[in-house]
Amino acid sequence: MTLTDRLGALSVITALGDGRIPDELLAELRSLDQRAGTRLRLSGENTVVALAGATGSGKSSLFNAIVGAPLAAVGVRRPTTSATQAVVFGRSGATELLDWLEIGTRQYNDASAAPELSGLVLLDLPDHDSTELSHRAEVDRLVRLVDAFVWVLDPQKYADAVLHDSYLRPLAAHRDVMAVVLNQSDRLSSSDVDACVRDLDRLLADDGLAGVPVLATSAVTPGGVAPLHDFLAATVANHRARTARVSADLDATAARLAQLIPQRRSDPALRDGGRRLQSALAAAAGVPTVVAAVGRAYDRRGLAAVGWPPLRWLAKVRPDPLRRLGISQLDGHGEVLRRTSLPSASAASRAAVDTAVRSLADVASTGLPAPWPRKMLEATKSRTPDVPDALDRVVGGTNLGLDRTPRWWALVGALQWALLAAAVVGGASLGVIAVLAYLQIDVEAPSLGPFAWPTVLLVGGLALGLALRVIIRPFVALGAARRRRRAAAELRRRVDAVGEELILAPLRAELAVYEQLSAAVHRLGRG
Repeated sequence: MTLTDRLGALSVITALGDGRIPDELLAELRSLDQRAGTRLRLSGENTVVALAGATGSGKSSLFNAIVGAPLAAVGVRRPTTSATQAVVFGRSGATELLDWLEIGTRQYNDASAAPELSGLVLLDLPDHDSTELSHRAEVDRLVRLVDAFVWVLDPQKYADAVLHDSYLRPLAAHRDVMAVVLNQSDRLSSSDVDACVRDLDRLLADDGLAGVPVLATSAVTPGGVAPLHDFLAATVANHRARTARVSADLDATAARLAQLIPQRRSDPALRDGGRRLQSALAAAAGVPTVVAAVGRAYDRRGLAAVGWPPLRWLAKVRPDPLRRLGISQLDGHGEVLRRTSLPSASAASRAAVDTAVRSLADVASTGLPAPWPRKMLEATKSRTPDVPDALDRVVGGTNLGLDRTPRWWALVGALQWALLAAAVVGGASLGVIAVLAYLQIDVEAPSLGPFAWPTVLLVGGLALGLALRVIIRPFVALGAARRRRRAAAELRRRVDAVGEELILAPLRAELAVYEQLSAAVHRLGRG
């Protein structure tokens, strides 16, 4: 994973972090993103190394010894370095870099006496234990910006808890661009120097800085600054401090973010929760009520179409179940109306939907730290206020197929009218024969075997019409069952679409953001 890729991952994290990463940490990430990009854009020929230390550690004396000139004031009992000063070795242009570091006091050393230091920008920082808050703030600011740093300690205060807790331990990820100097070694015997170095190694290991070079120096003995001089020369020579510092910053940031955005081992199983949500939404939308009304409406219309004509009015007396619910009504332009008269969802139905929504959010955030459970629930509920109206629209706008009547209804209806017509003809013929008989006019009616045709037509028409109505009844019931199944499938499909759009889609979008963040954190930590 290249440094450019890792910086790209940091940019992704800062872009998606609002509301998902604590504000304080997000501000740090944005600051790191900005300064890392700026530092990499600035001079790659210069390496910025800061000397940091406490009052009386001899930091400024070392600075003067390396520079070869008494540029920094030297004191023992009180801070004498009140502002950062810089020395640029060589004449390469470091002006823009020093401007970015906001360092006004700067000197140039042509590096003719120490060409191995050419390209070094050496900073003498204020004392980090100064009673002046501005001095400590300056140290904290520049520690975040320089390419490498050297902590100068003295034999009496190298175990200072403030130094270890506030500076060294938090910089454990930067061990590759750090050195620790045990200065004023001329005050100790050789055995005491060795003992102090071993003890300091132990303390650094406890700080997570095992392997950081510990250099024993003295600014007043010949060759006493050679270990530090060699460290600075090696740091300048490999030209890696600049990128190593940025990389170390990214490592530290990735370690912090990994606690907030861990990688998932598997995708959350939303299928079962989705089914529970669909069932809850169907109940809240009144789908069972509508499906039952479809069956009754089909049955009513079927019996009205194929029943015995004189009794069809009985079926029409009952109100149409769908019209009572305001479903599948057509306006003057033949468009399906979009509003229903369905009663509002019961408290139990609303509670079931809310429970299903919360269950989905819980499944989606399983194993994730704060704030992800809250974010998943917010995403899942972000559009739930729109759900009741959307459900009413889709139910009211569903074409349940009752506007198309089966063809056999027309055939059976025609047959019923034919049978009724036969009965009417037979009855009328018998009436005429009766009147003629009353008038003593002898008319012989045509017969079918022992029965006169008028009688056959009357009795047969009535009997067959009523029998056909009884025979057709189960077929109407079968058709009603089919229409109920079709209506249930269509309504569930439309209700599921509402759940997908208003509840599941926002949740999946938040999950997608989490996956992007998780992948970016993985890349940030060198993948």
